[in-house]
Amino acid sequence: MTLVISDVDGTLVDKEKRLTPGTIEAVKRLREAGFGFTMISARPMSGLLSLADQLSLDVPMGAFNGGLVFRRDGEILCRHFVDEAVARGALDLARQVPVDIWVFADDQWFATSASGPHVPSERIASGQEPTICGGFADLLNRADKITFVCDDTAVLDDLRDRILATHDGQATIVKSQTYYLDITATTANKGDGIARLAHALAVPLDRTIAIGDQANDLAMFGRAGRAIAMGNAPDDVKAKAADVTLANDADGVAHAIDKFILGRMM
Repeated sequence: MTLVISDVDGTLVDKEKRLTPGTIEAVKRLREAGFGFTMISARPMSGLLSLADQLSLDVPMGAFNGGLVFRRDGEILCRHFVDEAVARGALDLARQVPVDIWVFADDQWFATSASGPHVPSERIASGQEPTICGGFADLLNRADKITFVCDDTAVLDDLRDRILATHDGQATIVKSQTYYLDITATTANKGDGIARLAHALAVPLDRTIAIGDQANDLAMFGRAGRAIAMGNAPDDVKAKAADVTLANDADGVAHAIDKFILGRMM
């Protein structure tokens, strides 16, 4: 069996965070042809469950870049938290930086405010409302993910570089969107994540196909048997893929399935 593993935001779903009928049907065709299909995402588990329901996926899936592997019935196969010292150090570095901070722990999304330009889309992506708190100190020994949110690319890139200078190799520190800087556990990266998913499904890594669009997808591009980049991906991501499909708002995953996967069986 060949296993297709898809990123979610910017890839599997459209800009409104919805699965289109065309994508749902293409995944059905793929599975009927004998391929496996699953998802890996920076989203929490709660943000993947409704998609799994729509796609009828009962296979292991990866949340938090693969740091949390689970099944649709809620069974947790593995879970990796951010190192507490890294979490505290990163928050200290962000103290005077104009970024919003979100912490995902205890299967909840914690924030100090329910406002912000990206809160509405995160409500959809995470499948839950933010839990408003005064601070995060009591959560940092069990954080699945810390996200710094800012629309100023230079500010977010500078924060990333400063965190990397202090904690490189101690965590996965990578942007999942141009405005999201995520910190997850060292092994909570999509390269290790797709290895876990492939192992759980007894599929060799060289029989995997990864589809994605952002910098955090490069780790799985490097380990998958074949990589397909979305048409909306940055050029540096496209450069690491064997094929480039259409954008996520043009049913790019469906196009990849029909042209680059099933289409090559003919």
